[in-house]
This record gives sequence, structure tokens and C-alpha cells, in this order.
Amino acid sequence: MGFEREFDIMVVPTKGEINAPPPPRKNLSLSVVEPDEKDNKMSSQELDRILTQYIETLSHRTEYHIGYPVNICYEHHAALAPLLQFHLNNCGDPFTQNTVDFHSKDFEVAVLDWFAQLWEIEKDEYWGYITNGGTEGNLHGLLIGRELHLTGIIYASKDSHYSIFKAARMYRMEIETINTLVNGEIDYADLRSKLLLNKNKPAIINVNIGTTFKGAIDDIDLILQILQKCGYSNDRYYIHCDAALYGLIIPFIQHAKTITFKKPIGSVSISGHKFLGCPMPCGIQITRKSYISHLSTKIEYIASVDATISGSRNGLAPIFLWYSLCMKGRAGLQQDAKICNENARYLKGRLHKAGISAMLNESSIIVVFERPNDPKFIRHWQLSCTRDMAHVVVMPGITRETIDSFFNDLMQEREKWYQVGTTLPPCLADDIGSQNCLCSYQKMRH
Repeated sequence: MGFEREFDIMVVPTKGEINAPPPPRKNLSLSVVEPDEKDNKMSSQELDRILTQYIETLSHRTEYHIGYPVNICYEHHAALAPLLQFHLNNCGDPFTQNTVDFHSKDFEVAVLDWFAQLWEIEKDEYWGYITNGGTEGNLHGLLIGRELHLTGIIYASKDSHYSIFKAARMYRMEIETINTLVNGEIDYADLRSKLLLNKNKPAIINVNIGTTFKGAIDDIDLILQILQKCGYSNDRYYIHCDAALYGLIIPFIQHAKTITFKKPIGSVSISGHKFLGCPMPCGIQITRKSYISHLSTKIEYIASVDATISGSRNGLAPIFLWYSLCMKGRAGLQQDAKICNENARYLKGRLHKAGISAMLNESSIIVVFERPNDPKFIRHWQLSCTRDMAHVVVMPGITRETIDSFFNDLMQEREKWYQVGTTLPPCLADDIGSQNCLCSYQKMRH
């Protein structure tokens, strides 16, 4: 069938490379090939070989997945695999049963009820659905804000997820980009000045419960105080909380709950595949039930109302989320949050002790440090980078052994990058604060 040349992803090691780590996986040059009518068995065997090889590659690479916030540490795929034989489509409103039986809305509502309880909103006061990911949750939250305030302006810090700015473009909404403090938190003074500049229009504010790169948490209480002092009454603003990663961390490592509908917030969205873990991208979006009538449309074809972005939704995701929540419970999530927090502090401590610039926000599991001076190293460890910074997201499953392996590899390679008299590590004082920057310039200053 000619797949051999196109699917050569496994490098055969030489004698001296037997214990070397596997290389990053290559892009696959695959094509769809018509089945062999003469030898169907051989066609099937070739497909199995390709998939087996692909699975082996992914399995090896999980040990080097430290730069992105995805929890790949779960074992429920075997128990739930039989569900793959069914087409499960949760179209329309989660709280309206379909005329077709092949859906998982029962599981979806159970998951939504759990999050409603976590974020302190009564069962008859909330509405929500399981999305295809954090971006869809942000799109939905800001859409509600726009429908409630048609002339409203979006306010979002420059460290907000790119989906916030995508939403502004899609909905053709005016957006004010707010500066950030050095730790990635929204600049409250800049927010105040821009709110005062636009007092004639309602405010739709995106609050980051953990920024994408630095893991900074915006202070909802302070933002609410600013709105009040700037003369914005409750009916002239809408707050959407983007808690993609931290929505399942903050409630379990801080005494004061940051996310609660007891405060005048409008919506919260998280990603289900991040801290909790799920084999497919998914998310949870919760808002106030009184707001949703602005979006709901009756669809006779599916015998339901619909206020979602996507309409048809993955019916497997709610079951995986439900199963994970039942297996872990609050105690399990609290333990995960505690271990991740401790391991993040451990990594930051090792970096600082070695003289490497690094930053870790309070309650954060994201360690920001100097960008490695080698694209191959970045690719090998699957790091996320911006400007002169990189970060490690210490997720469940990233053990001290993994951290030590990464650190030792970094130290070994760093000796090659920064030999005496050649290249110097970057100065990160402006990016992570002078107290966290350990470059030679900062050392001379102090």
C-alpha cells in the first residue's frame, strides 16, 4: 500500500542511543487509500499497524508534555470505551429531553449541577451546558453580555486568552485592551481610567481566573469596587470569568472562594480537559438562568429550545466528566491541587537555586522562566513560549521525577548555550519582576 515511506515516525536507535529519549513526533504524511479489494485482510492489518505505531509514539511523548495545561493522567478510557459504539449527540438545551434516545443529557445536567454547587448558585437559578472547550465558553459568556448590553464595551487585559479578542471580532464589538501588572494581573488603575473614559456605555468585563501564560488571577472584589466608584450600577455591567484552568484549583487551595455567584458576576467558563482531564476537548459554561432568555430560540426540528453556540455537542464528554468527578470527588481534586501547587514551588525553587530567572504567582501551578536558547529543547519538552519567557504547567501526573528530569536536562543544555564570553541568558526584569530575574545585569545592580 506504500505507507512505509510516508509513515516513518519511529527512529531506529543506534547502539549508543538505545537509552536516549524518543524524538518529538513528526508530522504524518498520510493519505486516504482505497481498500484492497483483493486482500481486505492485508488492508486491515496495515491500518492497525499505523494506529499501533501512532499510539506508541504518543505514549512515549506523554513523559515530555509539560508546557501546556492538559491533564493526561487518567485511566477511565478503558471503562468508557464501549460507549464509542454509539453516536451520542446532545443537541439543543441540556434541560430539554430529545425525541431521540441517543444523547447523554442526564450526565450533562449532573455535571452542571455539581459545578453550580461549587460556584454557589441555586439549581433553579442557573443555566449552562457542556461546551467543546474554553473558547466556546468565552464566546458564549461574552455573547450573553452583548445581548444584555447591546452598546457595551468589552474590557479585557492584554494577557487574556486570545478567544476574548476573537469574540470581539466575531461580534463586531468595541474592546478596550487593559495593561497588566508585571505578574500578569489586570492593571486596575488602567481599567479605572478606561471605564471613566467610556462612562456613557455599559461595561462587559472579562475577568481572568488564571491568565494563560503566567497564571495570574484578577481580583473580582477590587474590580467590583472600581465599577462602583466609577458610577456603574449593577444593571450597567456584566462580568464573565474565564477560569479555564484554575476553576478547579482555586476553590481547593484558598480559604476565600474567588468564584461565586453570590457576587454579581454573569458567567463562568472552564475547560474540562485541563485540570480535571478528558480525552477530548470540552468545557463547562454556567450563567444565570434569567439571562438566557435573550439567547434562547425554539427549534421545532429538534423539539427543543437552543441557546448554545454549537447546537450539536459531543455526548461522550459529559460522561467522561461525570465519571472523573465521581472517581475523584472534592477530596481528590483538593489533593491534586495541593500536590501540583507544591510541585510548582519545588520547580521554581530548583530554578532559583541554580541562578535561573523564574516566577510563580500565588496559588499558581504555572512556573515562568527564561526561554531556552534552543528550538530543539523547546520542541522536545513541548514548551509554550512568548518573547524571552517559557513556562511549565505543573499538572496532575507531572511528578517530582519528571521535574528533576526536565531540570537536569535544562542544566546540561544550558552549559552549552551560555558558555563564558559568548551568549548571556535574557534579562526578564520587565517580564517577571526584578525580584525574580537572576540575570547577570540584575546581579550587578544588586
